[in-house]
Amino acid sequence: MAMIQVRLPQEATLADALRLLGLSEEDADADYGLVAVAPGLQVLRVTEEAAGRVSRDLADDVASVFADPRVEPQEPGEPGEPRDA
Repeated sequence: MAMIQVRLPQEATLADALRLLGLSEEDADADYGLVAVAPGLQVLRVTEEAAGRVSRDLADDVASVFADPRVEPQEPGEPGEPRDA
């Protein structure tokens, strides 16, 4: 999955974002929805394929695509874990 940041009014819906981006409901994570991150700036979660289409077809001033890497808990002793002093 990927994240798309899009400029929309605060009252915009996920359907509004999909229409602007030329995406279908199947392209988006409806459970994630449309999240306001700043006035006039919304984020939605989409498939990698949809993100590729948006990145290719729309200007950066309309929408920006970002990675949405999977984050999982670390097991004790794994690399990156703080060491005891």
